[in-house]
Amino acid sequence: MLLPLARRPGLTLTILALVAVAALVTSMSIGSAGPAPLALWRSLAAGTDPLARSLVLELRLPRALTAFGAGALLALAGVCMQVLLRNPLADPYVLGVSGGAAVAALGAMLAGLGVFGVQVAAFVGALSATLLVFALAQGPGGWTPTRLLLTGVVVASGTGAVVMLLLAAGDPTVLRGMVFWLMGDLSWAGSPVGLLALAAVATPLGVLAARPLNVLARGDVQAQLLGVAVTPLRGLLFVAASVLTAATVTSVGSIGFVGLVTPHLVRLALGSDHRRIVPAAALAGGTLVVVADLLSRTVLAPRQLPVGALTALIGVPLFLVVMRRAQPST
Repeated sequence: MLLPLARRPGLTLTILALVAVAALVTSMSIGSAGPAPLALWRSLAAGTDPLARSLVLELRLPRALTAFGAGALLALAGVCMQVLLRNPLADPYVLGVSGGAAVAALGAMLAGLGVFGVQVAAFVGALSATLLVFALAQGPGGWTPTRLLLTGVVVASGTGAVVMLLLAAGDPTVLRGMVFWLMGDLSWAGSPVGLLALAAVATPLGVLAARPLNVLARGDVQAQLLGVAVTPLRGLLFVAASVLTAATVTSVGSIGFVGLVTPHLVRLALGSDHRRIVPAAALAGGTLVVVADLLSRTVLAPRQLPVGALTALIGVPLFLVVMRRAQPST
């Protein structure tokens, strides 16, 4: 049973867009330092306070946009993975992307590299883990969703063990930064342009590919009967999910739960048409991470909390509420 929102997808997307804008404005208005929100915006509008301009435009706005871009990309990667594996609870990290990035990034931190070096290492590690999973998943007749899933789980377990060894052997002075990166840390993030540009390209492409995605989600046999090139489409989804996840992990670390629950919540609310799922998931995922980042900066200010933990704390109740409302009445 779908929620009533499924009958009005246009209204739902409009609401999600307005909520996203509200979350971004709130994130720019509130922080651990600076004047109250109204005073801050008055000073910014009057142009009389350079501190207000620097606080909003140079610190809070880039971070909020980075959070939105990261959440949107994770949600889109989750959509790709759930279609690729035909599993509504598939996660974009299931291919070992996060584990490969974590091993390489922690190694770069232990080597004393700066932010740029850590990001380059994380990207290389993420793509290397993806290629390893794809190579190991090959078998008679190519790879199947089940073989790919199992291989990804095994590689992720192996990289997880290496991460624990690196943490145990690491320098205590950099241990806190390593742990925060593993749980998602937007203080590492630089310019949001790359993430936003990638999301701006991936979202319309996902909408254009909605029909073959809808058919593939119903099974390989039906997709082939309807003229969909299953093998190339699978490969494209594999590459898309890997690149989107790698770009996000490289910029902000590992933020879990977003790519898992956001597409599933959208699917429960709007149905199975990817013309609706893709843009709605991008908006919802971006908003979720923006809200989580705002809370991470303000709940225990001036201390910061890991963003990944807060995305789970926010997403779990939402998921349970929507699941409860989506269940057919008896």
